[in-house]
This record gives sequence, C-alpha cells and structure tokens, in this order.
Amino acid sequence: MAKVYSAKDLSVLEGLDAVRKRPGMYIGTTDSQGLMHCLWEILDNAVDEALAGACTRIVVTLHGDGSVEVADNGRGIPVDVEPKTGLTGVEVVLTKLHAGAKFGNSAYTAAGGLHGVGSSVVNALSSRLDVEVDRDGVTHHMAFHQGHPGTYEDGDSSEPSPESPFHRTRKNRPTPLDILGKVGRKTTGTRIRYWADPEIFNDTARFSYDQLIDRVRQTTFLVPGLTIVVVDETIPATGDDSIDEMSEVDTPSDPAGDAVVPEDDERDDGGERADGDDETIVDTGIPDHRRVETFQHTGGVRDFVDFLSSGEPVSDIWHISGNDTYREETQSVGANGELTAQEVTRECGVDIALRWTNGYDTTIRSFVNVVETPGGGMHVDGFLQAMARQVRKAVETNARRLKVNLKDSSIRVERDDILAGLVAVVTVRIAEPQFQGQTKDVLGTAPVRPIVASITDKQFGEMIFGSRRGYKDQSARVLDKIVGEMHARIQARRTKEVTRRKNALESASMPSKLSDCQPGNDDIAELFIVEGDSALGTAKAARNSQFQALLPIRGKILNVQKASVSQMLSNKECSAIIQVVGAGSGAGFDIGQARYHKIIMMTDADVDGAHIRILLLTLFYRYMRGLIEDGRVYAAVPPLHRIALSGKRKGEYLYTYSDDELAGRIADLRARHIDFNDDIQRYKGLGEMDADQLADTTMDPRTRMLRRIRMEDARQASSVFDLLMGDNVPPRKQFIIDNADDFDRSNIDT
Repeated sequence: MAKVYSAKDLSVLEGLDAVRKRPGMYIGTTDSQGLMHCLWEILDNAVDEALAGACTRIVVTLHGDGSVEVADNGRGIPVDVEPKTGLTGVEVVLTKLHAGAKFGNSAYTAAGGLHGVGSSVVNALSSRLDVEVDRDGVTHHMAFHQGHPGTYEDGDSSEPSPESPFHRTRKNRPTPLDILGKVGRKTTGTRIRYWADPEIFNDTARFSYDQLIDRVRQTTFLVPGLTIVVVDETIPATGDDSIDEMSEVDTPSDPAGDAVVPEDDERDDGGERADGDDETIVDTGIPDHRRVETFQHTGGVRDFVDFLSSGEPVSDIWHISGNDTYREETQSVGANGELTAQEVTRECGVDIALRWTNGYDTTIRSFVNVVETPGGGMHVDGFLQAMARQVRKAVETNARRLKVNLKDSSIRVERDDILAGLVAVVTVRIAEPQFQGQTKDVLGTAPVRPIVASITDKQFGEMIFGSRRGYKDQSARVLDKIVGEMHARIQARRTKEVTRRKNALESASMPSKLSDCQPGNDDIAELFIVEGDSALGTAKAARNSQFQALLPIRGKILNVQKASVSQMLSNKECSAIIQVVGAGSGAGFDIGQARYHKIIMMTDADVDGAHIRILLLTLFYRYMRGLIEDGRVYAAVPPLHRIALSGKRKGEYLYTYSDDELAGRIADLRARHIDFNDDIQRYKGLGEMDADQLADTTMDPRTRMLRRIRMEDARQASSVFDLLMGDNVPPRKQFIIDNADDFDRSNIDT
C-alpha cells in the first residue's frame, strides 16, 4: 500500500538553502571541477567590470589557509539600499538568487555572469565569505557563514578564520555594513575572500593552480590591456628579500626602452600621490612569497592564436572582426519588479583569429564575453558554416591549378579537411546571451549564427580567394593543404575498402614478424610490442596465443615528433605498428577498426626501455591518439629482482620492482625469520627470464601489473610532447634545469 502523501510532506527551502541542498544544479559537481567553478564565478564578475571599462587590474590570491581572494579596482558592489528588499546592494548580490545588475542594459552591455546566481552560490557553498567594497571614500565590509550574514569574532583581524565564533543576523533583518577605514576619494573596488565549505565538497576536491593560470592567461588575451596578478601564498616565503615573479606582460615602452608609467596612477593597490610630492611610493599589497605571476596582453585574439599554435605555420594569423545588430524579445524588469515582454535591439561584436599549421590537429577555442564555451554553439556554427562555404567556392574556382576533378562526385571538400591543422579563436560579445545551463558550455542565442556567418563570409572570402592584399600566396598554400587533406582522406577510405579483411584478426597480410593471436577474441585481444628478438622468444612461450599477439621491434623507433609524415610511413617499425593495429593513422584514424583491445608496450626495465616507451607513446599520440583517449595503451611492469626463498619455503619466489622495494622486502623477511638465498637475481632485460617467470610477472592477466596511459588534458599533453620530443633544444634543457631539484628517483625505473 502506498504511503499517504499530503501537504505536510512538502519542503520549502528558502534563500540559499536550496543551493546547499542541490549544489550540482549550480556548479555541476562537488569535486575539483565544482571547486574551480566557484572561483570562475567570482573571477568572471571582476572581469565583467573590465569589459564594462571600469577595471584595469585584478589580483587573485591563494592564501595559506586554503581560502581564495579576488580583488579588483572596478566600481565596487553598490553599498546603498535596494528599495524593494530594504537590503544593501552587497547583501542583495551575495544572498539573493537571480539578483544583480545583469538583467538589464544599464550597468553591463556584455558580461559573463548573467543569471544572477554566481556570487550568491559561492557564498552559499562557503563556510565563510568576507567582502570588502571601496566606495565613497571608505571601505565597507560584510561577513557571511554558509550564505547567512552576520559578524565573526576573530582573535586576530589580520587572520580571519571560518572557525571563529559567528553571530548570525536575525532573520528578515538587514545587515549593516561595517566601515573598516578610509580610502582615497577616487578609489573603488571589490575584494571577496571565501573558504570553500568542506561539508559540501568531497574529499577528492583539489584546487588546480595550472587551471587557474590557464584561465587567467586566456582572459588577458580576450580583454587586451587588463592586468591579472596571481599570488600563491601556499608556497613558503623564500627567506630573502626577492620575489620569484613570472610576468607575461606586453608593456608599452618609450623610445629609450623604459616602461611608460601613467602620470596619474589611480589604482586600488594602496598607493597615493600627495600634492607637491616629487616621489610616488606604491605599495602593491603583495607579500614576499615565491610565486607571483602577472599577465597582460595587448594583441587580443591574434596573440591568443599565436600562443596556441605549434608546428610550422602554413599561413599568417588571419583576423576577422565586425559588428551587427539583431532584434530579440526579452523580459524586462519594471519599476515595481514585474516582468513584461519587450523587443530590444542587441549589438553583436565578432572577433576571430585563425591560422593553419602543417599538422592535422584542430584547435578551436570559443568564447562569449570572455566565458569559454567548450561545446561551441551558434557563434562557432556560423563561423564553420561560412568558412566551409568559401573554401569550397575557392577550390572550385582554382580547380585546374589544384588538379581537382569537379566531375568526380566523390571529390568534395569536407569540414574535416578544412579543420586539419587549423588553430582558431572565435569570440562574440553580446548582452544577455542564452547559455545551456549555468555552466555555460554552449551558446544558444540563435541570431548570433547568421551574424557571424555573414561577417566571416565577406572577410574570410576575401582572404581565401587572395583578393585582399597580401593574401594571395597564403591562400594558395592553405588551399593546397586542404586539397591535400581531401585526397589523403579519399585515398585512405579507398585503401581501407580494398584491404579490409573479412575477419578482423586474419593476419595473412600482416608483417611476417607478427605472431598473431587466434581469431574470434577481438573484444579481449592484446598486442604486446616487445623490445628485442631475445625477449620475443621467451614471450612466445609465455603468452596465451588465444588472445595475445606479439610484435617485436628492434631498438629505438623513429622520433616522429621531429619527422615528417612521409618519413614516419617509410620507417619499417612505425609502419608495421600502424599496419598491425589496423585503425589507420592521423586524421583518418578510426578506433572502431582497431584489431586489439589493449596495446601493451613490453620493454626492459632500464633507461633504454623507458626511452623506447616514450618513442612509442609519441607515435601513438601523434598518429593514433584515439588509442590513448580510449584507454587502450598500457605499459607492462616487469620486475627488477627475484628473491628465491629457502628452507621450508624452498621453490617459492618473490619479485620486486625497485631497489627501495627490494630493501624493504629483505628487511621484512629477516624480521619474520624467513630464509632466502643471498644471491638475488637482478634482471637486466626481459630475455633473462624464462617463460614461466615472464608469464607470471608480466603477461598473465591474473598476476601481472600494467600501467594504463591516460591523457587528462590534451593541450597540456601536446605541449609536453613538443617540449620533450621536439626539435627545439634550449627549452628542453631549461626544463631539466628548472625541475632538477624536484627529481624523485622513485618515479623512474632503475
């Protein structure tokens, strides 16, 4: 019988309680991703002040107690009383959902925070939040505990803590703003410091400094001239008077090369200019800690594309920009708070930069009002639609030079051909954009698409046809690359259709040195790439031939990071691996055609073996990346030592995988009075093991240990491969020097 259901079973969550009950609705998750999302909400509000032309400097401070502070020199949150609620603007912004200045057109014409929930959500999910606002010549202050306003009794005002006694303001009563002191008459700004609530975020939530730096860097690219400083106080002070400061700043200079300093420096960093004084003293407010990074860029999206580009450029950076208007029906907030429908005219600003490189990877970053849209949306759709249309027209116009047979129906430029090697940043600025959800992954404002398409059509068309001055040679190179990608794709498809075997594991056309497994086990089939012929002989006897295949390689394969595609394909080892895997390579890679469920690199446990694994990983990353993304690439972990037990346990063996583990195991055996032979075997290579030992330790799924190769961040992985395996030696040398102190012997094979 169903339980009685009545009105008393209904719960009404007031204020910010709903946020704490269902945080996933507002920040996605309560792990590291959600933790970072809270910071993005506060940072975006400061950046919105910069977009409004009211802010030039933002300082993000990571305090040693785990709190985060964002300070800006914008206009400051309003401190006067909002008539409808009777609360100050500060309390409204930080305690009321869907409250703010971004529902109309007066304070912000383009902003990232639009739903009026960002600051209040962060407040609700913080064990403590403090806000300071500089306005009207004084500094105003208010504190909150889990979203509720009140006052803290801190023992030391310089060290606030969420553990301090808290006195909550009575319900339905306004909270007065404290006055902390005076500031300059023209000084304005906001400082928000919050402590993420451990009751909300799970134990795995970790703050990512690298994500913060990436976000700050991209923001300064998108808001030219804005300075953002990141101060990390979690790193101990150096003990001397120096600051290890890293700057990424484009600073205008005078003819003598000295930095230009504005004559009237109005900033919120505490500096004051006294009338009649000859000397200006500026206190940055930044403590002497080791990690301080400053970012400022003046080149906008063009600098951003240059930063994202890797490999040899095929074209210069092409720039597309323009503005247009569209009509949109929206709900307007009336004087009495009621909503009425009205049609308004919106302005859409478009700013796009792009270039082609000689690779096949595609990098497209899209933004709306500096908020990244990883899922793209209407602005990206309009850009790609217009670009594809103009490229196809240009190919048809230049068909004779490009040797394209227009009569062949199979000859058609596809979007993937155009995107190969493309690096682009697509940005639009509009008022009140429509996002899919609070996390703003996809832009849904439909009128943006035709505007972006129209602007791209005209300007990109002039570039790709070479009619714009200086673009003729570049457009020819770009069209040659795109047509080359098209021919390669068509040829790869034809080759696959001709050579595709009836049975995916049939090995008649495979290299002679492949020892394939039996057909019919494609869902568990494993390919061992074995270093050396001696290890191959042992591995043949150790494997289970029903599902384990062996492919030997001789020594170190080609470093494909430095080689061209033709050099890679002409290399016997590389071409054999690609052929055996059976899924193609490059842009035509199709993981659905892969012949094996696992690819296992089985190399010696020494420096040479580690180098061979890195070379193999470079091949997989550059030409068969889908294997890594799908989690199919593994490294075998062979043991370094074998301990033969004696006495009552004679005939038993223990294996260890590092010198430290060996020492610990020996100490444990002695402590337990277990006898063993002092002659401990040290394996110099896989070939020194017999078949039973290799099977037990390295190949048998029941007893072996494998390391799965994962790629959490594609952009970071690409930069690491460029750094460690590329042609440019000085950055690699500097990397080794910079990280020498952090070297941990336990992290490598010995």
